[in-house]
Amino acid sequence: MNIEVNPNTANYDITYHKLEFTVNPAAATRFISGKVTTTFTALSNMNTITFDLANELTVSSVKKGAANLTFTESGNNELVITLPATQTTGTSATVEITYSGTPPNNGMGSFERDIHNGTPIIWTLSEPFGARDWWPCKQDLNDKIASIDVYITAPSTYTSVSNGIETTPPVISGSNKTTHFHHGYPIPAYLIAIAVTNYSVITQTAGTAPNTFPIINYVYPEDLADAEWQLEQTPLIMDLFENLFETYPFHEEKYGHAQFSWGGGMEHTTVSFMANFDRGLIAHELGHQWFGDKITCGTWKDIWLNEGFATYLASLVIENFDGPDAFIADKTSMIDNITSNPDGNIYLTDEQATNVGRIFSSRLSYDKGAMVLEMLRFKLGDTAFFQAVRNYLADPNLAFKYAVTADFQGHLEAVYGSSLTEFFNDWVYNEGYPTYSIIAQNWGSGQAKFIVNQTQSDASVPYFEMPVPVRIYGAGGQQADLVLNNTFDGEEILMSVPFAVTAVEFDPNKHLISANSDVTLGNADFDLAAAIAIYPNPGSDVVHIQMPATATLEKVIIYNNLGQKVMESSGLDFSVASLATGVHYVDVQTTAGTFHKKFIKK
Repeated sequence: MNIEVNPNTANYDITYHKLEFTVNPAAATRFISGKVTTTFTALSNMNTITFDLANELTVSSVKKGAANLTFTESGNNELVITLPATQTTGTSATVEITYSGTPPNNGMGSFERDIHNGTPIIWTLSEPFGARDWWPCKQDLNDKIASIDVYITAPSTYTSVSNGIETTPPVISGSNKTTHFHHGYPIPAYLIAIAVTNYSVITQTAGTAPNTFPIINYVYPEDLADAEWQLEQTPLIMDLFENLFETYPFHEEKYGHAQFSWGGGMEHTTVSFMANFDRGLIAHELGHQWFGDKITCGTWKDIWLNEGFATYLASLVIENFDGPDAFIADKTSMIDNITSNPDGNIYLTDEQATNVGRIFSSRLSYDKGAMVLEMLRFKLGDTAFFQAVRNYLADPNLAFKYAVTADFQGHLEAVYGSSLTEFFNDWVYNEGYPTYSIIAQNWGSGQAKFIVNQTQSDASVPYFEMPVPVRIYGAGGQQADLVLNNTFDGEEILMSVPFAVTAVEFDPNKHLISANSDVTLGNADFDLAAAIAIYPNPGSDVVHIQMPATATLEKVIIYNNLGQKVMESSGLDFSVASLATGVHYVDVQTTAGTFHKKFIKK
């Protein structure tokens, strides 16, 4: 299902929906009748107002107060209403739309009827473009409705579920029951949902006083026994996320789950729809309440801000509940999936953002998005990374609103204190991943030399500049973790080491996305003459003399190609800017002898 942004809905802001739906899971066909009352504010002078609405649904009337309004269903999945007078910029009005019909089968099941254990169920899943399939809405990611009231009328044998809380008991009328939910937080159209079947209810308590709230779980009766013990994980996961980030965003209402007959989960605000109650699925959908529901991706191109975070939060549950080995195994699985193909960006192109399958790519939006967050955490360190994320969640310009990738990058940079443009270009906007080939060598007492080479899986990135983790081992069972700050191919990096290195391991904790990378240990003995080097070579400005710890520099003398002395220095760093271009000969005088080198001035 492909869709473009609808510019015809951009001239107003929705502040309130009253959503009244009548459904019957036991009916022979999928059918909905409804009345949607919408209060909106004009962003420019308006003579008509347009809603997204599937062609298959039929509108029977539109009213403003007691007055009937004229309208057309354009045939382009739009309802266009003619207002009785010009609605001027900044003023508000309310329209009431009555409609009915059989919703189309689009997206990932926007309005579905199914059977579980012989009992029918109706459920909705509107992400990304399916809200219009079952109610007149504004589904682009440029508006959040300030509050909603949802009234679901269904046969009284069933239990109805929606966002928010039941403010009053259900009302019985004949054989039907109307259940009222109120949700008082801003919400995008795609996160509004309903489900109706013969649910059993399990209620828990979560949060920390004074911000305690109920967790209300709607479960198929046939799965109740297993669900009761599986759901015990939910408050524990809630505690972890609140400790890492902030109080559950919707603590004034509820959290909960509603079982439905789909292959995964969907993070509808305050009530995630769940295929099952696997701990990983619980963690993923709960993580979305912060990343996706409180702060929603501002375009579908930014979907990794939703799915990458939710996937990473499920990994954090593994890290905190199961320990480092399980966390490493989980990251290894994600890396293997990411590197199963050489390409793949996580910030989508305009064309990719119209394709449901590409938006929800498990390899890229989910796993690569999560591992990019892991790399940012490694690069910034835990303290800075988690503080930046907390600042992002607390930003009043983003909280309960929309965010794009640049907003998240800005919060990271504010805490980190340096630009992350290179990182985001490499890992978010462009494609692929590196393969490292590193040679390590003992380099005198207390030092090891690492030569870092890298190839890229996709030509869009010329070089992945990253801190590269390696673990060194000694003959006596010692081990130490090092970080090589690698910025170019063939870079030689000298590191202080506390013991002679006998073995080296690449990225043992799986911080990086890479494939087939390795570190080999060279001969432990080295030639002192080869160990002394001038870089950059060729060079044009400041150059450096690289030396092992076993020797101390006394003097550097530089001769031109006629054998004339042209420069002398006693420091390891010095400028060659005054030298003529061409070949020069360098005597490096040390406490271990004099060594002769060739240098080219650019």
